[in-house]
Amino acid sequence: MAYAVITTGSKQYRVTVGDVLTVDRISGLENDGEATFDQVLLVEDGDTVKVGTPTVAGATVTAKVLDAEARGPKGVAFKFKRRKGFHKKIGFRAALTKVEVTAINA
Repeated sequence: MAYAVITTGSKQYRVTVGDVLTVDRISGLENDGEATFDQVLLVEDGDTVKVGTPTVAGATVTAKVLDAEARGPKGVAFKFKRRKGFHKKIGFRAALTKVEVTAINA
């Protein structure tokens, strides 16, 4: 089974065809659209492995956009200083994009 290692949003992902990924928000995409990742670090197809320096030339990974504006779970950033009466509670939800890998082009 072929796989590739891509980078998006300063994170690396090992993907195969059919994988569903939740990545940092990619602007300019719509639902049922197509996303192309050209930052491919490694491609493995059967017995051949191509390792990029830093990326594999001409390799791309295409994916179908399932949810362009997904939101992550709630997170809490809590700050306080002891004996000062200072505390601050801030909540956040990460902006995400959900994609399904459709093809790996080496």
